[in-house]
Amino acid sequence: MESQVNAFLSHLSRSQQQLARILEAQRHAAIRAAQIIHSLPSQETPRTTGTRRPEGQAEQVNKSITAYLNAMADFQQTAADNLQVIMKELGGTEEE
Repeated sequence: MESQVNAFLSHLSRSQQQLARILEAQRHAAIRAAQIIHSLPSQETPRTTGTRRPEGQAEQVNKSITAYLNAMADFQQTAADNLQVIMKELGGTEEE
């Protein structure tokens, strides 16, 4: 039983490392997009057909940051749920 728990923990660890890599990539993308938006001039520039307004780009960055934060919350919840199952299993193993 202990070897199964160890194998489960190993797989869980690898999957959470992959999730952390994905979240890190999202974070870097959101930061870079925010830097680009911040560097845009604040004055009104004449728009040509087909260009996007800076406000729309800022909204896109806000959505990206929100998606990143939601993904982080989901990641933390998943980790907590998995650890809860593991702790219950370890507690049951010690009692036997």
